[in-house]
Amino acid sequence: MKNKLQLLSICLMLTAPLANAQEHDKNHTNDKSTNLKYPQTKKVDTVTDYFGTKVKDPYRWLEDDRSEATENWVKAENEVTFNYLEKIPYRKDLNERLTKLWNYEKLGAPFTEGDYIYFYKNDGLQNQYVIYRKKGDDGEAEVFLDPNKFSEDGTTSLGGMSFSKNGKKAAYSISEGGSDWRKILILDAETKEIVEDTLRDVKFSGLSWKGDEGFYYSSYEKPEGSELSAKTDQHRLFYHKLGTNQKDDKLVFGATAAQKHRYVGGSVSEDNNYLYISARNSTSGGKLFMMDLTKDNPELITILDNEETDSYVMENDGSKLFIFTNKDAPNGRIVTADASNPTPENWKDFIPETKNVLTPSTGGGYFFANYMVDAVSKVKQFDYDGKLVREIELPGIGSAGGFGAKKEEKVLYYSFTNYVTPGSIYKYEIKAGESELYNKPDIDFDPSAYESKQIFFTSKDGTKVPMIITHKKGVQLDGKNPTILYGYGGFNISLTPSFSIANAVWMEQGGIYAVPNLRGGGEYGKEWHDAGIKMKKQNVFDDFIAAAQYLIDNKYTSSDYLAVRGGSNGGLLVGATMTQRPDLMKVALPAVGVMDMLRYHTFTAGAGWAYDYGTSEDSKEMFDYIYAYSPVHNVKKGTKYPATMVTTGDHDDRVVPAHSFKFAAELQEKQAGDAPVLIRIETKAGHGAGKPTAMIIEEYADIFAFTLYNMGFKSLPNKM
Repeated sequence: MKNKLQLLSICLMLTAPLANAQEHDKNHTNDKSTNLKYPQTKKVDTVTDYFGTKVKDPYRWLEDDRSEATENWVKAENEVTFNYLEKIPYRKDLNERLTKLWNYEKLGAPFTEGDYIYFYKNDGLQNQYVIYRKKGDDGEAEVFLDPNKFSEDGTTSLGGMSFSKNGKKAAYSISEGGSDWRKILILDAETKEIVEDTLRDVKFSGLSWKGDEGFYYSSYEKPEGSELSAKTDQHRLFYHKLGTNQKDDKLVFGATAAQKHRYVGGSVSEDNNYLYISARNSTSGGKLFMMDLTKDNPELITILDNEETDSYVMENDGSKLFIFTNKDAPNGRIVTADASNPTPENWKDFIPETKNVLTPSTGGGYFFANYMVDAVSKVKQFDYDGKLVREIELPGIGSAGGFGAKKEEKVLYYSFTNYVTPGSIYKYEIKAGESELYNKPDIDFDPSAYESKQIFFTSKDGTKVPMIITHKKGVQLDGKNPTILYGYGGFNISLTPSFSIANAVWMEQGGIYAVPNLRGGGEYGKEWHDAGIKMKKQNVFDDFIAAAQYLIDNKYTSSDYLAVRGGSNGGLLVGATMTQRPDLMKVALPAVGVMDMLRYHTFTAGAGWAYDYGTSEDSKEMFDYIYAYSPVHNVKKGTKYPATMVTTGDHDDRVVPAHSFKFAAELQEKQAGDAPVLIRIETKAGHGAGKPTAMIIEEYADIFAFTLYNMGFKSLPNKM
């Protein structure tokens, strides 16, 4: 969940403000064809006692992802959903438009490994990016690895890739069907041939090489029962030496009860002298250890022995460690310590905390401090003495990322984007501080025709919350603009301005796209995050409701033209909001959501989310609080809910699809209005990462079609 899921963001080409509002008004009545006949979902007499409260769970049988009954239910629900979607007259037009706009060359920033310069590229509609390489800037590019050949349907994707110190070997992971479980393959980078047996059953893992001899990776023991839903809670760090069998891999951390943690990771310093080990039980806060790899049989050295804060070693200069931490600094700072005495009492400020959230990186012998100022980037460059060299002049107001390179590099590459600017790559001369455009995508989009502005609205408790609203210039604020309100609000994740092709059709149909920076996120540091967790989680829903009310009060839209959308933790946000205020929106679009808050921690690594949520087992007080907003448990019979399309994937082993299954079953049983309640279940798909392009386009076309159709549009607002 901590991984930043691919968020809906603003993109391209809006031709004109909504043209046929009058036609919409006269057709804006409930279509009785939406009185669908849903599959009969059986109910079982399952009851759990929580601190004396007996909670019924009639659809628990849907948690069994291996059963024939669940498989048949999925097929039956998809049949209803796709039959409905096929009857929307402009669904195909939306798909064609998305396909056309998606078809442009996409290029990643280059990086050097050994004698080659590597880069990722997608010709336009390829399901997966291809990795190319060339010798020197003037060399001829050749394909190094093509993930599109991993499987015929594009559902096997590249997870990550890491090169040995000399660049002659590469290890990469693959995901099949969107699962978080990975396989690791090892290539001879010169010949591009696989040189060893595949490593299997790897999950939530980086790949960090120790010189050219082998690499560190992390995994769990394969669980009993379903590998897609069974609980996994003891993560372990291994070292794989080239030329040996996986069963002989050395267990480095996680062998004992004292070392039991849900998330363990290892990374090797650039000079190969140190191994840094992080150990966490939740997605926030963790312990930090290190080993001196220059010694035979190195001992484990403790840097930080509690899980109250987030810290990691980002760089070293000999034995001098540079540590990023939010300990005693909610917005983050960089401190230094010697490897011989690395504990907090020996830390010295290097780049002190400021009033803005810090995300640092290093490259070319410098530090780059990327500050988030009201969700917008400002970047400063420092030398190894902590002296400010310069503030980097960015191309505009938006999100800048990257600013990472090896110590010896003379240039680095960074990206820049905002809600109306397609993501572009800039080449940066590190010492001179000069930027030049390296790659700008060739898209049929005119940013000057759009406006994106930040406002601040007041939440229920008086807190000021920022929101960025984007639309084409000239949109009339008459309350009749179709609007998507997108939110997340959790896990310290920040929603910063970014451009995405996915919302192109929405924008050209007169749509407005609004993104509030809800509490629970990381936009204002740890305090902002902590203001939206556990017994304060309702603040997040209140912020989202207040954002919707702002849009309505200021005539951007109205309840008849408002859709709310979010994924993962954002799916919970949508589920809680629509059950608390079903009158607020016309359409609800919860994606891969955490919907059963009483049982989320019993699946896969879900218990690691307890920092944000708490669990139903913690205390009666916590149970009562969670039970009061858990979407599955707050669907009320006799309530008119908005038109809802739940989306999930059958291979989602992060937020298991049973969450969405149970929520959809409850809504279908208890819906009192005429609005449809559908669930769209993608097969051979997971939480989102690695999903093939064709599948993404089809899903967005269905989402936009469903949304506009249920806002009353019998034809597209603007012809394409």
